[in-house]
Amino acid sequence: MEAKKDMMWRVYLVYILMSVFAFSIITRILIINVGQGDFWKAKAARMTIQNDTIHAVRGNIFDVNGSLLATSLPYYDVSIDPLANPYSDDEFTKEADSLSTCMTKLFPRKSKYDYLRELLRARKTEDRYLDLKKDVSFKELQVMKTFPILRLGKYRGGFLYIQTNKRELPFKWLAARTIGYDRGGKPVGLEGAYNTELKGVIGSRLMRKIAGGVRMPVNMDNDIDPQDGEDLVSTIDINIQDVAEHALLTQLKANNASHGCAVLMEVKTGQIKAIANLSRKDSLNYNEDFNWAIGQSRDPGSTFKLMTLMAAMEDHLISIGDTVNVGKGVVQFYGVSIKDAHEPKQSRMTVKQVFEESSNVGTAKLIYRSYSKNPQKFIDRLNSFELNHTLGLQIPGEGVPRIKSTKDKDWSGTSLPWIAHGYELNITPLQILTFYNAVANNGKMVKPMMVKELRKHGQIVKTFPTEVINPAICSQHTIDQAKEMLEGVVQEGTAQNLKKSVFKIAGKTGTAQTRAEGSGKYEKIYQASFVGYFPAEDPQYSCIVVINAPSNGVYYGGAVAAPVFKEIADKVFATNLEIHRGVNVSGGGEMSKVMPVIRNGNLNAIRLVAAAFHIPISQPEDGGSEWVTTSGRTVSVTLTSGKIDQQLKAGTVPNLSGMLAKDALYLLENNGLKVKLSGSGVVASQSLAAGARYQKDAQIILELL
Repeated sequence: MEAKKDMMWRVYLVYILMSVFAFSIITRILIINVGQGDFWKAKAARMTIQNDTIHAVRGNIFDVNGSLLATSLPYYDVSIDPLANPYSDDEFTKEADSLSTCMTKLFPRKSKYDYLRELLRARKTEDRYLDLKKDVSFKELQVMKTFPILRLGKYRGGFLYIQTNKRELPFKWLAARTIGYDRGGKPVGLEGAYNTELKGVIGSRLMRKIAGGVRMPVNMDNDIDPQDGEDLVSTIDINIQDVAEHALLTQLKANNASHGCAVLMEVKTGQIKAIANLSRKDSLNYNEDFNWAIGQSRDPGSTFKLMTLMAAMEDHLISIGDTVNVGKGVVQFYGVSIKDAHEPKQSRMTVKQVFEESSNVGTAKLIYRSYSKNPQKFIDRLNSFELNHTLGLQIPGEGVPRIKSTKDKDWSGTSLPWIAHGYELNITPLQILTFYNAVANNGKMVKPMMVKELRKHGQIVKTFPTEVINPAICSQHTIDQAKEMLEGVVQEGTAQNLKKSVFKIAGKTGTAQTRAEGSGKYEKIYQASFVGYFPAEDPQYSCIVVINAPSNGVYYGGAVAAPVFKEIADKVFATNLEIHRGVNVSGGGEMSKVMPVIRNGNLNAIRLVAAAFHIPISQPEDGGSEWVTTSGRTVSVTLTSGKIDQQLKAGTVPNLSGMLAKDALYLLENNGLKVKLSGSGVVASQSLAAGARYQKDAQIILELL
């Protein structure tokens, strides 16, 4: 009996404990759902629903003629809701089979059975968000819109796609470093400098995290739509850029050089039309990985002699006709020798000859003679040329120039003559070009520019006008002397390989030793350069070419860099009619005294051409003939009735001398003669003499010259 009672108490105790446990669970559920419901619901939402950023379509970058340099192409992540369609399970299986067939044809890396298995599994498990394909192009997306199920659209077919954008450079590596990028907050080139304008305004979309870590949009539409970025129109001309990069690459390979750059700038506006930067990647290839033109600040060598001599001219210490004794091309300052590349042809040279022959000794002696008692005056004059300031370019990465002052700790007795011929200072290629461009522009120094305007949906948002750094870097008298010296370099000096160009070039060669990394000591590794402008008589473009470390035994600027300059200049001159002088225009704008040559021929055709070119003609004596002979090559052309057609009709061979081959051929064959031509041009002689009788089908041989 006692055992039975003990058992009953145990049962009651278990029942009580279970009741208490159940009550506590129910109480906890009520507390969570009623008291803490909002808190836990919000926490769940935060874990499963997040606000995703939608990047705007990045603006395009164009060249000056409207060619795309950089653009964002749309790509899409495509998904499907297998439960959104109106099909029964059997109907869905049939449609899914057709959809899988279409998918594998368009994207063959995945089999039809893989697509079908995923679709049926998602349908069965009621998975409402199945990824079909990522990185789908716009063209592929349009094809997918015609596929079974997907053609029903997003509401009835569950067809969902999210747009992403990828940056593409249509011209690949052309101007790639200048076009640039913005990665990890490090701005490079135009992409980096104008990232804010190009990227637009971001939008947002609510996304829900579902099974398997997949994210799907909460709503079909965006919560906040993104705003497209602005388009950037650069000053680059991709056609000239192509020539510049090809010419530079050819010379780099030919001379087995380390790296180089080339920049073409419009004289009056400062607009950069081409900027090429190439570095050796391996023994065969070069690429654009650093903007040497704006970022490399180092000793320029002989191209700095223009600034040097202009400083002394502006201070009225020398003139172009002054002379200096250069001896045998060697001079010492405080025990340190300065040498010329070659022994001079004569021991005494004028300032102009010193510049034309790029004499280090002559330049150093002229400047030492002029400024040795007050070297800071020389430095001050160089600084007045704006050579000690950065240009404030539209893209980041500009190298800082440095022209040593007499107050600097590293100033020494040799600094004055060494700065004079281009050493112990730092300056970038573009900073050098800007100075030469100012000389070409009659002293007005303009800032180099790479961006012309910003546009939004085709409408101009902002324009970038030419900025003047200094309206007059020096007197016109100094500019005139500088121009004469620069032209002399090509006509009489170290760049005579440019002398035979169809247009006149002015410029300066440069060959500089480079300093070793770390020690700063000069070593026998050279930098070859050429900088100048064209056409010399009316400068429209300036250009600099710098090639570093040529290693095939040739390292002078005239031999290594000047050919690149010429190839770029030839392309610009050939394609820009605005810088050509008219063939019938003299300096005063009047018609030339020598008329264009008009050959014997058809009267009406000659009248038409003469009228178009405003060439005075006198009418033929006998107006009854359609074919005339011409004479007179001065102020007018005289037409005389040759009666050529009348003679042929009468069976007589006419005098065809001076007639164009096509006209002679037309006349003779229409009158039954067989014509054989020898040579090209106009008729010089004929096998059947003038006045001779002929029979139809007879052969006549015309010698052309």
